[in-house]
This record gives sequence, C-alpha cells and structure tokens, in this order.
Amino acid sequence: MRTIAIVPGALALAVATTLCTGAHAEDVAPADSSPPAELPKVQVRDRAYWESRPKLQHIMREVDGPLITVTKKTSITKVDAIPTVVDNNLRALFAQTPGLFYSEQQSPGQVNLSYRGIGNPQESEFVTVLLDGIPLMSDWIGYPTLYTFPLPQTLSEVQLIRGGSSLLYGPEPPPVVNLVSRKPVKDREFAGFTENVVGDNGLFASFNQVSGTSGAWEYLADVHYRTNDGQRRNGDSKLRGADLHLGYRPSEESYTALDFHAYDLNTGDPGKLSYAQFRADEEQSPTPYNRLWTERYVLSLTHRQDFDEDNQLVAKLWGGYQDNASRAQDRAPSPTVPPTTSTLQDDQFRFGGLDARFLHRWGRGNALTVGTTVYHSDAPFRQWTEQGLRPDRFDRDGVERLRQARSTDYASVFAENVFRFEGGWHFVPSVRIDRENVDIDETVKPSNLTRDLVRRDVTHTVPLFGLGFGNDFGRENETYFNVSQGWRPVRYFDIGSPFGNTAAGDVNNPDPTKVLSLEAGVHGTPRDGLFYDVSLFQVNVRDRIEAQQIPDLPQGNTINRNSGDTRHRGFEGQVSYDFLAAQDPQTTQHLSVFANVSLLDAEFTATHNPAVQVGNEPAFSPKYLARVGVVWREDLHWKLALSAVSVASQYWQDSNQPNATPGTAAYIPAKVPSYTVEDFSADWWVVPHLRLLGGVSNLTDRKYYARVFGGGLEPALGRTFYAGASYDF
Repeated sequence: MRTIAIVPGALALAVATTLCTGAHAEDVAPADSSPPAELPKVQVRDRAYWESRPKLQHIMREVDGPLITVTKKTSITKVDAIPTVVDNNLRALFAQTPGLFYSEQQSPGQVNLSYRGIGNPQESEFVTVLLDGIPLMSDWIGYPTLYTFPLPQTLSEVQLIRGGSSLLYGPEPPPVVNLVSRKPVKDREFAGFTENVVGDNGLFASFNQVSGTSGAWEYLADVHYRTNDGQRRNGDSKLRGADLHLGYRPSEESYTALDFHAYDLNTGDPGKLSYAQFRADEEQSPTPYNRLWTERYVLSLTHRQDFDEDNQLVAKLWGGYQDNASRAQDRAPSPTVPPTTSTLQDDQFRFGGLDARFLHRWGRGNALTVGTTVYHSDAPFRQWTEQGLRPDRFDRDGVERLRQARSTDYASVFAENVFRFEGGWHFVPSVRIDRENVDIDETVKPSNLTRDLVRRDVTHTVPLFGLGFGNDFGRENETYFNVSQGWRPVRYFDIGSPFGNTAAGDVNNPDPTKVLSLEAGVHGTPRDGLFYDVSLFQVNVRDRIEAQQIPDLPQGNTINRNSGDTRHRGFEGQVSYDFLAAQDPQTTQHLSVFANVSLLDAEFTATHNPAVQVGNEPAFSPKYLARVGVVWREDLHWKLALSAVSVASQYWQDSNQPNATPGTAAYIPAKVPSYTVEDFSADWWVVPHLRLLGGVSNLTDRKYYARVFGGGLEPALGRTFYAGASYDF
C-alpha cells in the first residue's frame, strides 16, 4: 500500500473544528451573573440574501443542498433557455460552458471532453461526468470512459464545477460536469409531449415523454429512438433508450425517488484516416466492417430528509450494468493481402455505489457538510479471434484471445464548512480522504506476448485538502479564490495493460497522478440583465502516467511509468447581457448575447520520456477556446440561437511532432489546425401546443477535424439540416 501524505489535510480539519467551536460558544451564557459586555453590532442578513440572486441563472447555489460551491467557480446552462438540441449536438449544449473542450467525432458511441489541456480528451477520461450526481463513466475508478450521454431532452441543467471538484464529488482531476435531469410537471396529473425530427444523412429521431403529480406522488417516463445513416460509409447508428422516475413526497421535509435509465446503441465504426485520406475523401471508411455496441442500465434510489430547517440528509444508492462490445477487423498480413479475421471484444461492468451527505446550517449563514462515498465494480474483459470480417456480436466459436477478471473498490470520507463573517467575507476549508483498490487476475493472454499473466492488486490511500475564501461587495458581486488538491486513481490499464509486453521482473506500478488547482476571480450581476465571470487559474499536474519502451529490449516491450509533470495556467472569462431584461427584469422576452473565452499556456515542467522535452506543450492544449452567440426567445412563443466556437491549433502528441515523415501514407501533421464552426437552431410555437423546430449545424460546411488518436484522425461532421415538430398535451 502507498500513502500520499499531505500535511495540510489535518490542518484543515483542525481549523474547521476550532472555528466551529468558537462560533457555537457565542451562544453560551457566562458562568457568573455580571451584566454581559456589549458587543459590536453585526448586520444579520436573511439566508435568502446569498441563495436567491439573479446570478443563479448562471452559477450554482452557494450551498446547494449538501454541496458547498461558494469559492469554487461554477457555470450552468438552463436547457429550457435554448432551442431544442437535436441529434446530441454537444456544440450547442456546451455553447455557454466556458473552457470545456469537445473533441468531436461522428460516431455517437463515445464522448470526448477535456479541460485546460489536462489529459487526452479520448472518451473523457480526465473529466468527471455525472447524471444527478451519479457517475456516467463505464467504471468510475478503473475504466473512467464515457460511452453514453443522455439526450438533452431529458435534462434541465448542465453544471460545470472547477477547482475543488474532487472534494465535492470524488476522484478525477477537475472539472466535474453534472447533468441534472428534468423533473415531472407539478400542476397536473398527466402531461407530456412527442417530438419527431428528420434530417440529413437519413436522420430520424423520436422522443416521447409523459409526467405528472398526484398528491404525494410524481412520475416521469420517456422513450426515445434515433437512427442515422452517417456521413461516412459504415457510419450508421441506431439508439434506443428509456427513462423512468417515480417520486414520493409525504411531506415537505421528506422525499424519496426511484430512477431508471436504459441506453442501447448499435453503431458502425468507419475508422480513422491519415491526413492524405482526409484531404482526398473524408467520407471513406478504412474499416467498413467494424462495429460498436453499448448497453447501459442504471437503477438508483435517492432519499432526502429535512430534520428541521438547519439539518438535512441526502443519500443516493445506485447499481447498474454496462457492456462495451466491439468488432474490429484484424491487421492485414500485407498491403496486398486483405484481412480475413476479426477480433470480438466484450468489456463488461457491474457496479454499485452509495453516497450519503449530511448538511448542518449553523450560526449566521454558516454550513457544514460531512459525508461518505463507497463504490464497487466488477469488470471482466474478454476477446476472441473469429474467422471472417462480419461475425455476430455474440459469436464465440473462435479462439479466446484474452480473459481478465478485474475489480475496483473505492471509499471516501469528507467534510467541508463555509464560515461567513461581517462585511460579506466567507471562508471554506475542506478535507477528504480517498482509498482505492484495483485488482486484476488474468487467465488468458494474447499469444503473441511473452510476458507473464497479469496478477496485480494495488491499493492507494490519498488525503486531499482544499481552501477557499471570497467577499461579497457592491451590488451582487463576489470575489472568489480556491486552492484544492485532486488526484487521478490508477486505472486497470495503468497497472496491467493486456496489450503491452513486459520483461520478467518488470511490473506496472506507477504512482497516481496528483493535481493542485488554484483559481482567483470575480463574478456577479452588477446591473439588470448583465452577468460576468473572469478568473485567473493555474493547475499543476504531477506524475502523469504513460507507457514507455523498456530500454535494451525489442520494440513493443513497454512499461507504464510516471512520465513527467505539466503546468497549465491562463485566463477564463464569460459575459452575458440580456437587453430586454435590462429594461424590464420581469419580461417574458429575452434577447441575450454571450461570449466566453479560455486562454491557456501549458507546458511540461519535468519529463522522463525521451520523446518529450521540458517546455513542450501537452497534447490537446489549444491556446484559446472561444464561444460567442445570441439567443432570442419569448416564453412559449419562440427560441432562436446562433452560436460559434473557435479553437486554436494544438499538438496532438506530447512530443509536438508528426507521427510520420511528410508525404508518407501514414503522415498526420504535428498540429490539429484551428477551426471555427457556427450553428443555428430555432423553436417556434405556431399554436399553443404545436411547436416547429429546425436548425443547421456547421453553417459554412467547414471541413475540419478535432480528434486524433492511435495514429489516425477522425473527420468532424459537415453541414447538416434538420426539421421537425413537437406536440405537447
């Protein structure tokens, strides 16, 4: 077992205990009978002062149930305030989310997100993505990849939390993207809508939802279906899904909810291109028979109990199953001989967890939250070599190539307190202790590897510390500063990659990656209709993990090691101005312009990789990421949105070099070129219950790519049109 000792963790707990004791002592009467000394007058503000502000249209509540977000930078997007997002166009969904980088691909089976240049965006492994506080990743600890994403029609809000996210939600470096599900209607026993859309490339999408509230009970159910032929050959996809919510509220103080989410995706995998192939024909498919299948089913139980106005318990219990299956044609024996076999892969995850948090409000606006999280996953990983290029997903007639039994266990305890002082000051110390165990037991390995079978069991215990403070000033303005530690647990592949070859005696045993985040800024709504948020940040990443060639051994003999450190610093800002709300805060019409930008300076400060030099830029660290747009809407009449995203050029390898010599077949330039893409969407209520919707994605038909992985690039979608209608009842 390894322990990463961080002395300030104990200091945070001591500070919190001392201040809490002092604050409660103010209410204790003195032992003698002498007249009490007259204390300076303190201005007492109602709790609503810091919980009911106009800026809550743009940021989270400072004390959001048992989550304390004050002094942490947050951003939210109210999904009802933008036109309908069709075909999971995440550019539109994240248009008002500063700094979140979306590495696009046409296949809907994977979502690639990253932030501030930390880690490869491949499958969002360095961003924690949650649905109602529950992890969306395949395996939260051992295999934190994102293969599913809920339809925007099911969401009410998108939250982004920066520094300190590890202290709120658990491991993975910041940020956290928390998706909040839509709630049932409150004023009717039965209501719903049906939405149907057609578009380019054979798109057809249908979303159907009913919900209602009757007495103490509430419900919501939806079913959805989407099919698309894709722009590339073998780029077709078919998605089916359903969601169910049952809520019981016997009183205002108690609430229990049962939620179920089902997701079934079947999609082609057209493969990645060389730069020459992309320039010649970006619609071609080097892998015309490859396929991906993803199934995910999650059942969760949530209970909230308000013991009184100052004490609240929120607990979530969940369990689920996910299967990431694939078919991939094997490498051709030679350029003139086509492949004749395929590899079937089955990557399963059975997981469950419990998250319980208790909130205690005390004194004049202070709040303490304590809690615990436990999680377990079993993740068997298997492969078979099958004859032919189109074996069925469940074909097991071939030769078993790989079998690993894998599991993870994770547990944490945490505490956080916000102290409020005269003059609008607030101070937030935080402490968290995490413990992970990752276990791999391999019984079958690829026959071309000479290494021993992988038998690994690794445990890490990590204390984390956070500190924040800020000040409310003027009219609805607030400064904030946060410094927080985070970490990235070791994955299955970090301690026992099934595809690497290690010499006898060599063991994959890297330390976890550690993160220190600092951010200082100011945000507010100083006048009607205006919101702004600007900050400076620095993120230090230590002990990055990557596979490296073992010296003096044949090519392909690799070992996973801590390869170096990086530093990421810059500026992030956003502004939004509603011209009509500025004239009348109660208006039902809104004409808002928004802009956000992230300026990034990232570099390696230490390296143990011969291919990487100190001063190199980490892969996928664009120097700027900017979004602008305008939204014009009137409630239940129309919504129109025009937005643009512009991304600077960026290296796709830490070496800052191309993958091959220019002019060769495999060549890809060292940098992903910069690009700017525009989108337009609109909803229009032609009569009270009938709404037409339509839009154009990639208005100018920009030819570009944002994703390079495994030595190949993946083209982004060209211009696409869609139109449809929605009827509510």
